[in-house]
Amino acid sequence: MADTLYETIGGRLRIQAAIELFYQKVFADQSLRPFFESVGMDHLRERQSMFVSMLLGGRIVYTGADIHTAHKQPRAMGLNGAHFNTFLKHFRAALEEVGVLPERMDQIMKLLEASRDTVLKP
Repeated sequence: MADTLYETIGGRLRIQAAIELFYQKVFADQSLRPFFESVGMDHLRERQSMFVSMLLGGRIVYTGADIHTAHKQPRAMGLNGAHFNTFLKHFRAALEEVGVLPERMDQIMKLLEASRDTVLKP
């Protein structure tokens, strides 16, 4: 029986699929693309998948920079609450496309929303 949100939504493969779709949406969004133009996307996708997996209760250990430090350059480039809202919108759409149920999406989005201040504070 699945006992974590990670397992309930389908684990690693579902999260990786959502991350891939998410970054396709981000790159298609003119307001977000500039934050990623000089970023190694394979590395970022891997770290994002690790972070989301850990956040949802998977037995994955996130080994990337702490979330505040990881967003230092984007903050210097003007990352703000409106951008964060757009990220969340794209992530929700990606979760929907990979078949995550609405009630699970709501749980995931609350967890991601909880990182807003850490990502955006100077």
